[in-house]
Formats: sequence, C-alpha cells, structure tokens
Amino acid sequence: MRTLAYKINKNRKGHYAFLRTDAPSGAVLEMERLARLHDDVMRVMTIRVDEHQEGPSVQMQKREERGERGDRGDRPRGDRPDRGDRDRGDRGDRGGDRGERRERN
Repeated sequence: MRTLAYKINKNRKGHYAFLRTDAPSGAVLEMERLARLHDDVMRVMTIRVDEHQEGPSVQMQKREERGERGDRGDRPRGDRPDRGDRDRGDRGDRGGDRGERRERN
C-alpha cells in the first residue's frame, strides 16, 4: 500500500502495478479494457518503449541501490534557501479583519 501522488476517487492510498510485456497492440488494448472494467482499478496508463531495461523496476529496487534523487548541490535537504528580509509590499501581515464582504449574486 502506497500513498498516491493525488487523491483519486476519494482515495489517498493504493497499490501500483507494473507490467512489462512484449505483446501486440490488440492484446494491450484488451488488457487495458479489462482493467478499466474492474471496479478496484482507479487508473490505467500504458507506455510504449523501444526496448525494455533489464533488472528490477525503480519501485522494486532497494533505496540504497537507487542512489540519490538527483543533484541537489550544496543545498540541505528539505530546507529553503535564505530569502533575507524581503519587502512584503502592501500585503501587510495578512492577518486581521478583511473588511466587509460583498453580496453574492
């Protein structure tokens, strides 16, 4: 069970399935059709590749085998760069009374 990137049909968690196959387009279309008919399947995505990569998929690799998640430079993980004292313009402190509400139509 994994957390989804965004809510799908009010679900926050789900299972991902990865299928690597070498099949004719008609067979792939039929697999997609059958998957979409199943109530438990929320999304179907098919990607055509010229050549399959050998070895386990990224999801199946252990974290230490995958390496880092890209070049982050000298920036510490999870921290934003220092912005100093920025001028907030006329936004003020964004607090307090917003004034009277206008009437809805």
